[in-house]
Amino acid sequence: MLALLLAGFYNPSSAADTCVGNPAPIRYLLTFDDGPSAVQPDNPTETVLRTLSKNPYQSDIKAIFFTQTRAVNGGGTEYGRSLLKHEVEEGHLLAFHTATPRHSNHRYLKEDEFNASLASGIADLTGITGIAPKLVRPPFWNYDARTLDTYHSHGLQMLLTDLSANDGIIYGINFSLTKHRNMRKLLLAARPHWCNNEMPVVDGVTPIVVTFHDINSYTASHLEEYLDILLDVAKELDIPTSEKPFYDNREELERAALARVVKDASNPPELPGIWNWFWSLFR
Repeated sequence: MLALLLAGFYNPSSAADTCVGNPAPIRYLLTFDDGPSAVQPDNPTETVLRTLSKNPYQSDIKAIFFTQTRAVNGGGTEYGRSLLKHEVEEGHLLAFHTATPRHSNHRYLKEDEFNASLASGIADLTGITGIAPKLVRPPFWNYDARTLDTYHSHGLQMLLTDLSANDGIIYGINFSLTKHRNMRKLLLAARPHWCNNEMPVVDGVTPIVVTFHDINSYTASHLEEYLDILLDVAKELDIPTSEKPFYDNREELERAALARVVKDASNPPELPGIWNWFWSLFR
């Protein structure tokens, strides 16, 4: 036992406590930010879609794609728009991220520019799906009362996350040696809220929101491993998953997401990674 302690493989303080109540089993709600990618060949968005469709854990998984509809290297290209249509045909849910040429921070856009970008993005997605999007995720996880109110005025609800692969903008080295440890740490932080029945239950399950980036080639090529990790950490923390551990129905997916949106900015939830600390420097 001493050897295990010294090696860091055993940590009693991280063991999961037994729940007093009887919380509903969890179901992972997968989301992807920043896509689609317009890279050719070996397009990461296409790789993600293939893995979601066929993998050893659950076939035909559906996800929410928070899209950049006018990105110069993605949704703003003909190839990118074809991928958005393909995502809809595959049964996934399109949501809004940006409608600017780059990954613009909404808090720092001028009011008229911000409103115009929201209107453009909503129009872009409506043109593809036939239905206006209901969900938005702020770039860089950065929002305030003003941006949240503006989202609401455009009929958009803001969804953040419980778990994040921390695989956003990566420069240089594009790999992770801490995938399992990171997901376990974040699920462990969410566990008390689940255990105390503080999280919404939708269709008999507790949605746990997970965030990836489908423009990330490492994520795309390791998505099957990520799915395995998510199932493993739930077992390790004694958190039962539902019979279907991932969503496979777009309508159920949207209902679950809408139950997890942020209603107001007065009591902000924890953000993944360093983002709480980072944005606190600019308040």
